Amino acid sequence: MNATLSPTQSPRTPKRKPSTRRPRAASHLPPAQSQEAHDAALHAIRNVLKGRTCYDVFPVSYRLIVLDTRLNVKKALQCLLLNGVVSAPLWNSEKSKFAGMLTVLDIIHLIQYYYDNANYDTAAADVETFRLESLRDIEKSLGVATPPMLREHPSSTVYDAAKLLIQTHARRLPLLDYDTETGHEVMVSVLTQYRLLKFISINCTREIQQLHLSLRKLKIGTYVSQNPPPDNTNPYWPIATATLDSPVFDVVHMFSERAISAVPIIDQDGVVVNLYETVDVITLVRLGAYQALDLTISEALNQRSPDFPGVVICTAGDSLGTLLQLIKKRRVHRLVVVQGEEEEKRGGKKGRLLGVITLSDVLRYLIGNVAIGEGKELIEESTLSPTDKVQQTTESPCS
Repeated sequence: MNATLSPTQSPRTPKRKPSTRRPRAASHLPPAQSQEAHDAALHAIRNVLKGRTCYDVFPVSYRLIVLDTRLNVKKALQCLLLNGVVSAPLWNSEKSKFAGMLTVLDIIHLIQYYYDNANYDTAAADVETFRLESLRDIEKSLGVATPPMLREHPSSTVYDAAKLLIQTHARRLPLLDYDTETGHEVMVSVLTQYRLLKFISINCTREIQQLHLSLRKLKIGTYVSQNPPPDNTNPYWPIATATLDSPVFDVVHMFSERAISAVPIIDQDGVVVNLYETVDVITLVRLGAYQALDLTISEALNQRSPDFPGVVICTAGDSLGTLLQLIKKRRVHRLVVVQGEEEEKRGGKKGRLLGVITLSDVLRYLIGNVAIGEGKELIEESTLSPTDKVQQTTESPCS
């Protein structure tokens, strides 16, 4: 039988679909850090503030603490601390008008005056009975400039209010209206630097993402000078510093003399280990622990409230946008600039004090005290010894 072999048919394979190009995944890299994008974001933020009124910054609900000028200091301090605030508007009930702001710095001036002119017992008695209406006399005795009586109407633009805010002694701007029937002033609210910056961080999210330029490049803050005065003995000039062994009253004197509200505490290498604030002193005074002002900072810190949030640090290479995002997430009043890993690689000391950034510094830049496009790189020799660091003179640091 003849058999014919025929090739077996291979199985039919399905026809391949034409290939399609997948869309490219979005890049996770930050956008280019161009000066143009940064300037455009600043313009946009300022335009937002010019189009909003102070009423827009108010929280949904809030409480307003107003103190009568006839109140004594001890009761005023108790009122501030019990309500978790560090300042309050003063009101002259006899004239039915605004009489200024009470801040912890006013109390520091009072302590400074009595410790220069009296003993512990006299100081303790007077601080507890002294009336708020006489605080300005103490400032004159100390040669301290009397704070301006700045105020604004709540219907003014946020931009106009911000320009006044950065000029105020209290870093807070009272907002007053007028009673249409009596014509008397009416206290409506108080605009703080923190509240305003948080408003920006919440309402200008897209613009903040464009603020990638570093704090060093923008020259925001006060930095240790590389050219201190010839007679200067502070290696971290113009920043006031102290150590854990410094007496509390020495720091109180710095508060009063420099009109600041915090001093970085450093070790022998200049590394920041803590921060001592005016609120710490006020707590001691409220408790009647006047003798505690002779304690060392280390001893005084042991009496600090456990609610202290800690020291917020950053490096000069961090961006302005990152700083504003931080303000959105937590209550920040100042940042201590320290040397980071990059500086350590170039011979620096990680954690060493480099500068201080206050909310006033940030707000002043955003509002426009610094002309747009004027950001320049500072000297990059800040990784060497403290005297080789950079200087940026703005307001007194840690205010």
